[in-house]
Amino acid sequence: MFSRKGNKYLALWWNGIKSFPETTSIHGFRFIGDSKRHLIERFLWLFFVCLSWYCSSLLIAAQYNAYINNPISFVVETTYTNWTTKFPSIVVCETESYASIQEISNRLWGKDHDFNIEEVLKELSYFKGAAYYTTEFCNIEDPLPECFQHNITHYVNLVRGDCNSIISFCTWNGQPFECCSYFRPMDTELGICYAINSIQGRERRPPKLELVNNRTTGPGTMTFKVLLPGKVYVLNEEEVPSITTPESDVINVKPESYYRRLISIKDIHNDAGARLISPVKRKCRYTDENNIEVYPYYSYTACTVQCRKDAQLRMCNCTNFYMPNVEEHLKCNMTGVICLYNNLNTLSVLKARWSSRTGLFCDCLPSCTEAEISTVKDFESDKYNASVAIELAFLPTERYRRNVVRGALDLVVSTGGTGGLFLGTTILSFVELIYIILIRPFCNIYTQRYKDPWHEKYGRKLEDNKFIQLRLKRESLKL
Repeated sequence: MFSRKGNKYLALWWNGIKSFPETTSIHGFRFIGDSKRHLIERFLWLFFVCLSWYCSSLLIAAQYNAYINNPISFVVETTYTNWTTKFPSIVVCETESYASIQEISNRLWGKDHDFNIEEVLKELSYFKGAAYYTTEFCNIEDPLPECFQHNITHYVNLVRGDCNSIISFCTWNGQPFECCSYFRPMDTELGICYAINSIQGRERRPPKLELVNNRTTGPGTMTFKVLLPGKVYVLNEEEVPSITTPESDVINVKPESYYRRLISIKDIHNDAGARLISPVKRKCRYTDENNIEVYPYYSYTACTVQCRKDAQLRMCNCTNFYMPNVEEHLKCNMTGVICLYNNLNTLSVLKARWSSRTGLFCDCLPSCTEAEISTVKDFESDKYNASVAIELAFLPTERYRRNVVRGALDLVVSTGGTGGLFLGTTILSFVELIYIILIRPFCNIYTQRYKDPWHEKYGRKLEDNKFIQLRLKRESLKL
């Protein structure tokens, strides 16, 4: 009995499948399934339908590939009359202070200490990966008595100066402002630095100075004095100084010198729809799409710092003691510092994925909002005492724009257009396909759940006129 019912249900389902070419709205299928047409004609229609499906699949695949690989285009805008350009963030990092080194050394070890320990303290206080004196005089086998093996951060922070001892006499477009109210502390892998209008500092809501440039204000100029030898970085607000920052972005400030740098800026403007595209497809990240631990906001340079931290942990089981946002037990002691020095060639150089040279590959996307900052000209003279002037050479006359040329909606529209052109289909055609193959047979089974003996025997209902005529004809023949 189960077999008879199963065969019945299978027959109902198969009848539904066979009726699909006659009932579907997809072009060409009804001609293929029409048994009244010549076999050659049906094969001809089958050929054209297969050709249409093949061509449409090629076009849809090309559209999807373009959506995956090239959803964004860059264009240059020149409608610059109403633009307002933000002045870049300025970061000042101390690079040496012999007076401080000597003072702290005398305080810690007395005036009769071994002067090689001063070189060790200097090397660690302004650590950039090199540790020659540390390796020579604070190794495990024969260290100096003054060597400190642990808690390196405590000793180096004694040497580094505060903001007031590094920066003074700040002006913006000739108007003075309080330097250390706006140059706020920033933790970097080079040690503590002081940055104005950066979003990567220690404070989550630091005071910001309005540094705008437009047709009303004209190009802006910032000047300040640097009281100690140091480096001045001209960066975007989301960028951070690092050991791999290009020298073109850095001014090496020495005592008794005046530095003037003219810069140009090209901003990047993003379509609102760019946020709807994944970072991998748009090939950039917004600052709030942060996937790193060392800084609160994403940028390319912050990502490389995270990459270097991970590499240091892999190679030496500890990380640079200056590394931001790192737990104390992960910071290197003297043994770890020597390990970092032994791997300096790898850790201090960035390389491309395909490069075979020694270096560190970091799979980091650029920031979507970082402007292109270029140096127009540098001036240096001995007229003033370590004074620095950063000037916008001219108001920007062009900027980049990141346009969304292939969004999800564009993919849907182009796919639907291709399907309609080649196949005559809509989204309901595929709903219809699912209905005919999977749903309607069960509906037929349900509607025919009450047995009709005439229907089972003759395949027709008793009320069918044609069936009645056939029955009468058979009865008359018997008579």
